[in-house]
Amino acid sequence: MMNRFGFDVSGQPIEDLIRWASENGFRYIDFQADLPPNDIASFDAARVRGVRDLCERHDIAIGIHPSSAINNAEYVPIMAEAVDEYLFANLDLAAQLGCGWLVGHGGYHFGDVSQRREVAVERMKRLVDRAEEANVVIFFENHNKEPDHAEIHYIPHNVEETHWFFDAIQSPYFKWAFNVAHGHLVPEGWQGFLDAFGVENIGQVRLNDNTGDYEVHLVPGEGTIDFEALFARLNADGYSDWFSLGFGNEADKVRVRDWFTTLV
Repeated sequence: MMNRFGFDVSGQPIEDLIRWASENGFRYIDFQADLPPNDIASFDAARVRGVRDLCERHDIAIGIHPSSAINNAEYVPIMAEAVDEYLFANLDLAAQLGCGWLVGHGGYHFGDVSQRREVAVERMKRLVDRAEEANVVIFFENHNKEPDHAEIHYIPHNVEETHWFFDAIQSPYFKWAFNVAHGHLVPEGWQGFLDAFGVENIGQVRLNDNTGDYEVHLVPGEGTIDFEALFARLNADGYSDWFSLGFGNEADKVRVRDWFTTLV
């Protein structure tokens, strides 16, 4: 069961992360390609070959998790084109590295939700079209709810908004990155997301804890998510793919992974 766990991390060379994952029994890595030491420009042909060789040697699967600070719901001229270029550059790198997935986001709005919604859905359609050609699957993440008084609000943050995307885009290259902690922040809860979408199209389950009040990446056990109930539900529904751990330090990831393996 250990083979069903990976982690989401940034700030360390992907080569070191692959070696650490192999040494500690993880099979999957989400990483960002925005800043050194893993910025896109740093991956010349030699580094690409080296990363692919490491993944093959250690049987590790990797994927890229672009920044959610980039607004995929952007419609302002020039900026909108730049967002597409950013996503396509990440997708191109993913294809070069032999990545299995690229995490997708819906973006955010400032009250102009109807206009942003249309733009975000159309942008995700374009990305999925490119992903089909590149043979890289998009794992589309349900976002976190911001406090009601915040100026910025992510989409999609609840079941209704997540339907906007999955109702509009049907492709084997468009799967769900089920963020349990984000689901814990809305009235329907993570249970409501599973009621609405099931497990058949989940590409990864993203795990950390929170208190249900606002977005914070707590180590499981420090918040109020019932992980025993979560795993029982996923097991009963037949989920058999993998989990991405997005919390804590290396020791936390190993310790919690060992706990979670008793639940899957």
